[in-house]
Amino acid sequence: MLEEIIISGAGGQGIMFLGTLLCNVAVSQGKYTTFFPSYGAEIRGGTANCSVVISDDEIGSPVISNPSILIAMNEPSYRRFEPKVRKDGLVFVNSSLMQSIPEGKICVPATEIALQTGDIRTTNMVILGKFVSVTRIFRADLVEDVAKNMLSSKKKLLNANLAAFKRGLEL
Repeated sequence: MLEEIIISGAGGQGIMFLGTLLCNVAVSQGKYTTFFPSYGAEIRGGTANCSVVISDDEIGSPVISNPSILIAMNEPSYRRFEPKVRKDGLVFVNSSLMQSIPEGKICVPATEIALQTGDIRTTNMVILGKFVSVTRIFRADLVEDVAKNMLSSKKKLLNANLAAFKRGLEL
């Protein structure tokens, strides 16, 4: 197995948390993984993306030219990275922040659902739920266990994130 994933959006959308979570789940499963973050000039509101490589074998470089999976949390991220996705790749789009809905992509109204669950900060977990249900790279219970570990000191945020993740799984 080799998955090269780009996660992109605006600063403050939980891009780095999502990448770190995927890496931690991969490590818990004995996979090799790399995490390569990239921030824009500003932190909150600026651009942010990260590259996550997950493999059964050792990884030569964290740099991704043609991702197998793109998670785009806003329209500028979609426009920037979608042309680089492999022909057989998957593209997950936060359709709540798109002017027009792209055809043939996995569209998730993640911001809308996060607001319905009560915390916009969980938008990333909604789209992660859909990612897990579609790709089946990881079991949902493993993702939940790692999230519980990562957010153990933030009970309120943990509960909101798990609720959003479950909503994403159901989509």
